[in-house]
Amino acid sequence: MELWIPITVFAAFCQNLRTAMQKHLKGKLGTTGATFVRFGYGVPFAILYLLVLHLVFRHPLPGPNGPMLIAGALGGLAQIAGTFLLIYLFSFRNFAVGTAYSKTEPIQAALFGFVVLGEHVTLPAALCILVGIVGVIVISLARVPLKFASIRASLIGRPALVGLASAAFFGASAVSYRTASLSIEGTTVPMQAAYALVYATLFQTLVMAAWMAMRDPGQLRASITNWRAAIWVGASGVAGSIGWFTAMTLQNVAYVRALAQIELVFTFLASWLVFKEVISRSEIVGCLLIILAVVGIILSG
Repeated sequence: MELWIPITVFAAFCQNLRTAMQKHLKGKLGTTGATFVRFGYGVPFAILYLLVLHLVFRHPLPGPNGPMLIAGALGGLAQIAGTFLLIYLFSFRNFAVGTAYSKTEPIQAALFGFVVLGEHVTLPAALCILVGIVGVIVISLARVPLKFASIRASLIGRPALVGLASAAFFGASAVSYRTASLSIEGTTVPMQAAYALVYATLFQTLVMAAWMAMRDPGQLRASITNWRAAIWVGASGVAGSIGWFTAMTLQNVAYVRALAQIELVFTFLASWLVFKEVISRSEIVGCLLIILAVVGIILSG
């Protein structure tokens, strides 16, 4: 098994954990504050990881360069926008529809990867990506009434547009981060990923802190006040980001983001095994489609 595969599964698990905590914090902090804590409280953990790689494991510490600085900054801004829109979806009554559209990220990442990096996806892998996205959509719409009005709203409603925009920003962010990591020379893959991660996370923290200080100081204060809960969001977020950055340095972004759909399988396993919630047939079918797609991507990747 190639190394990027278990790293991606680990990252998906951490993201699932971080999203759950972030959704809980939204009620206390609002959309902007819940977005900020992912980055602001993640910086110390990202720096600690880089220092451990350099001081303990002796990975060479690289220097910055123009392509890395530009790509990392663009990726950071795109991720802020994608995260903000994803959290904003929680405010809609039918946010599941938007969430389904937000999971079209692998397709959009494949398009960005082709345009920016000239990366290609094999036909079998493309079919697996489509199967996985169908599975995600089946799960997301499992509890939505299948009436004309709801179907129409699913296609052209605001949640759908917000979800598509969120996926586009996340896809652009992933490709930008891969570009930033690959532009770093003279060191190892883990250090490439860690260096790009520290830069991007620090950049995001400074940008969001400055914006919140000017436009919404109340949420900035609330983010500091709720540090006990926010620090866990930062820790789990950086753990996932370490996985994403490393996997995307090793492999085509479209493959990584498609395999990441296994996050929903973790979500439903937790709902079924831990919280004893009833899972519908549609949700089971969706999970099976995602598992089928994941197996196919592993075999084709």
